[in-house]
Amino acid sequence: MSTRVSTPNSTLPDAPQETRLEEIQASLKKLERRDWWLWAIAIVVMLLLTAAVVSLSFPGLMKTEDPIFQFSLNEAVRGRVGLVLLCNTYSIYQQVQIKRLHRQFSERLQVMSRLSVRAEEFHRLATVDPLTGLYNRRFAETRLAAEASRSQRYGHPLSMVSFDLNSFKQINDQFGHPVGDQVLKEFAERLNAAIRVSDYAVRMGGDEFLAILPECPSEQVQALLNRLARIEVNHEGHVIPVQYAAGWVGYEPGESRETFWERADQLLYANKRTSKQGAAPKFSAVHFS
Repeated sequence: MSTRVSTPNSTLPDAPQETRLEEIQASLKKLERRDWWLWAIAIVVMLLLTAAVVSLSFPGLMKTEDPIFQFSLNEAVRGRVGLVLLCNTYSIYQQVQIKRLHRQFSERLQVMSRLSVRAEEFHRLATVDPLTGLYNRRFAETRLAAEASRSQRYGHPLSMVSFDLNSFKQINDQFGHPVGDQVLKEFAERLNAAIRVSDYAVRMGGDEFLAILPECPSEQVQALLNRLARIEVNHEGHVIPVQYAAGWVGYEPGESRETFWERADQLLYANKRTSKQGAAPKFSAVHFS
């Protein structure tokens, strides 16, 4: 197992919202292409206008005695000037429309961006424990079901470790709840650093924690526990050891998430009772003083 120091990541916006963003971005690109076409039309119009001005400014160049040719020339110049005016009017109208649509799409993008940030924040609040920064119980239930299903389908190993801090109530009573919170955060930080990138560290509530370990046989869990040795919190000259009991199990094909979870809890509390009686732990739970 390689170590990591990280916090749970928030998820990206959902697929429909991403689709709407892509549609708006595509519409903005279309508007940009229309804008370029209008610039090209404006250049052509300017060239026509220039030709018309040249024709009107130098009538001697086109001087002829033929009245039919002279009439045709005048009509051509007038038609060109009219075309210039028509194109300019159309260009102005299109520019106004483009600016209006661009403003509307920009406003929509800003709204969707704010909604995306809020959705991400709501998801974080729904899945992350605010005190420790680990995942919470709601996330664990969903994630464990998904990992159990994947293990069942592909036959990959899956382990789960339940943790329970020892003497946590006494720490709160003796040093106060702020110190108790510091103990929880210290253990959470060490647990999160001890697991792999593909693993999940969870605070179940109170002083109970959970580690979900995909692709990890249960016989390798001891390596994780070895990295949780000697956790201490310093408070006003007092060194407070963070002691814990642990119980872990490997997933058995066909069992439900609830059964899998219950087996880990049973081993945890059996070991916790054994440690209180001063006997040797039954399931390799570790206690440091």
